Amino acid sequence: MSDSSNKEREIMQVMRRVLTTIVREVTPEHKSLRHPLSEQTIQDIRQCLGLITAREKELADAAGRSAEERPYFVDEPPQTKVVPISKIGKAKSETGGDD
Repeated sequence: MSDSSNKEREIMQVMRRVLTTIVREVTPEHKSLRHPLSEQTIQDIRQCLGLITAREKELADAAGRSAEERPYFVDEPPQTKVVPISKIGKAKSETGGDD
């Protein structure tokens, strides 16, 4: 990856972090309180985050690293499931399958 694309990637990360921090800080603690941002501002922020994501994907694809840098949410269920080695093969024998 070139120095210019590294710098652009860093800029995209900082822009994403700043926008999401602003949103977090202005979001009211209770859902009953009114959000201080206008609906247009919220849509503009969403559009900016979408453009940042698209450009980050382009940069990652160009560098051949798109799969490992996929963003995720903390509360998102994991894509993989860890199966202990001790349980491998037991499901067949428990259900009466062939051993």
